[in-house]
Amino acid sequence: MPTVVVMDVSLSMTRPVSIEGSEEYQRKHLAAHGLTMLFEHMATNYKLEFTALVVFSSLWELMVPFTRDYNTLQVVLVTDGCLGIGRGSLRHSLATHSQRSESNRFPLPFPFPSKLYIMCMANLEELQSTDSLDCLERLIDLNNGEGQIFTIDGPLCLKNVQSMFGKLIDLAYTPFHAVLKCGHLTADVQVFPRPEPFVIDEEIDPIPKVINTDLEIVGFIDIADISSPPVLSRHLVLPIALNKEGDEVGTGITDDNEDENSANQIAGKIPNFCVLLHGSLKVEGMVAIVQLGPEWHGMLYSQADSKKKSNLMMSLFEPGPEPLPWLGKMAQLGPISDAKENPYGEDDNKSPFPLQPKNKRSYAQNVTVWIKPSGLQTDVQKILRNARKLPEKTQTFYKELNRLRKAALAFGFLDLLKGVADMLERECTLLPDTAHPDAAFQLTHAAQQLKLASTGTSEYAGYEHNITPLHTDFSGSSTERM
Repeated sequence: MPTVVVMDVSLSMTRPVSIEGSEEYQRKHLAAHGLTMLFEHMATNYKLEFTALVVFSSLWELMVPFTRDYNTLQVVLVTDGCLGIGRGSLRHSLATHSQRSESNRFPLPFPFPSKLYIMCMANLEELQSTDSLDCLERLIDLNNGEGQIFTIDGPLCLKNVQSMFGKLIDLAYTPFHAVLKCGHLTADVQVFPRPEPFVIDEEIDPIPKVINTDLEIVGFIDIADISSPPVLSRHLVLPIALNKEGDEVGTGITDDNEDENSANQIAGKIPNFCVLLHGSLKVEGMVAIVQLGPEWHGMLYSQADSKKKSNLMMSLFEPGPEPLPWLGKMAQLGPISDAKENPYGEDDNKSPFPLQPKNKRSYAQNVTVWIKPSGLQTDVQKILRNARKLPEKTQTFYKELNRLRKAALAFGFLDLLKGVADMLERECTLLPDTAHPDAAFQLTHAAQQLKLASTGTSEYAGYEHNITPLHTDFSGSSTERM
């Protein structure tokens, strides 16, 4: 998740902090020290993380912009907790945020999913002596409760600032390292961005599910069979090269570019199962099904960024025994060798998927779907064709009319009913002199019933009500009932 660092550089951040045995520091110096620690951690462990830096006082300035656009962000606000005085201060803004117009709305909640972390260059006692802590907690509440406030434990000094930023790193910026396994082959990998805990149902199962650090491949399947499944999130799977002593190669901060290039060259010469897997999936056109936890699976696959560059990706399915219905239960999938006959055929020209459901559902009743305008136009034209063949097509006319009526009521499309009623009245005026007398009666009757239904208040506007043919003294099919 990309990070926006917002640093308070107002006058209150220049207040001095006396540290025994050293030169005098200002609070903004402590903030800069903590941010340097955070940025160095990202440079080492989160090389793919994108970060923007904003400084503000009464005005603001974007110091380091993003190079890409994002929908989800982490916002780190660094401040001393002073709320300011008068119009435009945080205290005044919180007091009047509900009275603001849309064009001048309070920035919280952010118009995008986010987490707000507030790093206070003050200890808890200092914030509790005023209403600062309550106002900062209100900022978290306005952001849908997503975030946390960090304060300095003990006196204000460089060591305690490092400790505070260390807690933020442990909470939000710890890289997710795992071991990718397939039989006897293993590889140490980093999953980026770090998978977040997932809650299936807050009422039934409120305990968050976390993926295992041992990612075991349980099988392989063709891309055509997996299709394009629904997933919770997507992540890069990056190999971590280890030397003989078990230390990471090429992941630390080096003094110069030559040392870094040398480390990368060494890492590139070490065989790695992750690289082998990526190339195999890309060439064979397959995905690997990976076990994330009890009854929780995902898939590993090759995704191309360009014609020359591709990456090993991992997508997480929803937890459960049957995340992809067309594959059936994951526990019942097995190797082709266990089957009596090759399910893909001798020439690999067929597929056993999608699986057919055991219980055959009844689709006898037609469901009206108007995804495209052509579908609605076809249904209306069908009614008009039958209207011109009355009374011979009385049964079919009212059947199609009731089907359209129910669909319009279900969709809340009442204007359609009035429009079709107008069409039927027009058809009545266009009847030739040789037309059966009953045709005019039926068209007028049907138009009146549709107009009553279009009001939504008549007793004839109920969904279960059917329009029946009008009984007349004329002989023929007009006297039939539906």
